[in-house]
Amino acid sequence: MLLVTGATGFVGRNLQQALRTRNVAYRAACRSAQPGCATIGEIDGATDWTAALPGIDCVIHLAAANQNVIDAPSIAADIFRRVNTDGTINLARQAAASGVKRFVFISTIKVNGEQSIKGRPFTPHDVPDPAGEYAASKLEAERALIALSRTSGMEIVIIRPPLVYGRGAVGSFRALTKLLQSGIPLPVASIDNRRSMVHVENLAHLIMTAAFHPAAAGQILLASDDEAISTPELLRRLAAAMGRSARLVPFPPAILHLLGRATGKGDLVSRLTDWLEVDMSHTRALLDWTPPLDMQTALKRSF
Repeated sequence: MLLVTGATGFVGRNLQQALRTRNVAYRAACRSAQPGCATIGEIDGATDWTAALPGIDCVIHLAAANQNVIDAPSIAADIFRRVNTDGTINLARQAAASGVKRFVFISTIKVNGEQSIKGRPFTPHDVPDPAGEYAASKLEAERALIALSRTSGMEIVIIRPPLVYGRGAVGSFRALTKLLQSGIPLPVASIDNRRSMVHVENLAHLIMTAAFHPAAAGQILLASDDEAISTPELLRRLAAAMGRSARLVPFPPAILHLLGRATGKGDLVSRLTDWLEVDMSHTRALLDWTPPLDMQTALKRSF
């Protein structure tokens, strides 16, 4: 029996669908009253999980205060710590006390860093280099979970996904689709980078694998689709999936960065121009896992 927190969020909804399709028994936990959900209220260091934990073998902890520079650019640092760190530790302690065997924590690739170096994709063995309070709160939770595992015996699995996309996604993915739909020329044809993403169905499949696979215990798993692509190539594939043409024009990336800083959009420009590549070899080899959807199919499914 699985417990899924954050069950009504973007990833949570897709994970529930995948669990139902495979007839996996689970209980959903939600902050507010929802049909079929165990209501637990706000998530912090004092949340009472008593109503959600009886009979649970594995917790999949999706609920979080998320960083989204487009839709929610100004979340206070104390909220990240209260929800992502204190809330996670509190749930894990109660789960261990209730006899839960495994705790799957959905972290973020931003624990590794905000950008990777060309030719050196992120791996689970990198020294963490979180940029910002959101990533720092996730890393602190990771470390506390590992320490708790040593004393309680509850197995910990940490998954660090990059940008999660798919039908109904918000943030950067939705912003890119709106730009393409607008038909305006986009000054990105000169960008030469590689960025990893993960389709929500691929992530849900990896989460389910991590919940049951014996080799996942105690591991940090990076998530990604089967390839990393450049921003111009992503926009071309997105446009094709939407049945449109991408209007991309050459423009010096250095000037894009200057304009971004001048207009307060530096984070957005960085997401378009910087490298953020993930090495999936550890996850693939350890779990004998391959993303079910290739990126081309995943992009089409997103619309």
